[in-house]
Amino acid sequence: MDRSDVEFKTIDNVTLRGWMFKSANVEGKYPCLIITHGLTCLREMCLDTLAERLTSVLPVACLVYDHRGYGASDQKDNEPRNEIVPAHQNSDLQDAITYAQSREDVDAAKIGLWGYSYSGGHSLWVAANDRRVKAVIAVAPFITGDIIANNMRADLEDSFTEMLSQERLSRAAGNEPGRMPAVVKNPLDTAVMPQVESYAFFSACLEGILSYFPGSRIHKIGPTPLLMQVPKKDVVAITDTMLEAYNRAVEPKEIQILPGGHFTMFEGDEFEMMLAKEIEFLKRTLLV
Repeated sequence: MDRSDVEFKTIDNVTLRGWMFKSANVEGKYPCLIITHGLTCLREMCLDTLAERLTSVLPVACLVYDHRGYGASDQKDNEPRNEIVPAHQNSDLQDAITYAQSREDVDAAKIGLWGYSYSGGHSLWVAANDRRVKAVIAVAPFITGDIIANNMRADLEDSFTEMLSQERLSRAAGNEPGRMPAVVKNPLDTAVMPQVESYAFFSACLEGILSYFPGSRIHKIGPTPLLMQVPKKDVVAITDTMLEAYNRAVEPKEIQILPGGHFTMFEGDEFEMMLAKEIEFLKRTLLV
């Protein structure tokens, strides 16, 4: 297995940085799986291990990168760090496809997507709209912005809406953007993901998140093969919400129910279970 540092430009000239993992002793060009992480996550958070394992057993390359404004990746001069804009991240994912296709060592006709949580939603959205994608794996995918609003304490809804309105006025006046923590230690405090298990996993344009519905076009992914891996006890992306979306997808599609919660599939037996299914799926789809 070989790992190298890479960088590429987005359509709006932002530099994204990451790694390219490649299997050893492969003749010819590599199928390429593009791997992206969830809300506020960096590539060092388990994605290196995932790519290493995949490239150790499959004749494949894995492109892993940080979202714009996070980790090693840049953002535009007039954009703040750590801002989450779904449209930007989706466009960047399509630019990652273009970058992979431009490489002499990659088979441009064999590009797959792997996305977790928020990026699981991106993978669904891009696969439904970009036929360059030949296989897609969505792990605990974000399906609808409604789950953020529905997870909010009822007594905070009015103040939260008012906060967003004031944020628009503040930005229009030229002030720095306001910030909200992705997670908090006390679930009674305000955060994007107030669940206790969210804080346990993390060490840090909510309007954009709330109005983002990547599962709305899941029925357009076919005939691209889809694998959804759904945690049985997910209180963040919500198990029932993911299952409802899967039922709207058309064939060819597959589902694996993982036994744990939203953050438990990156270690132990559950990781091995997830990985084994992904390897088997990729052998039948991306690698043929």
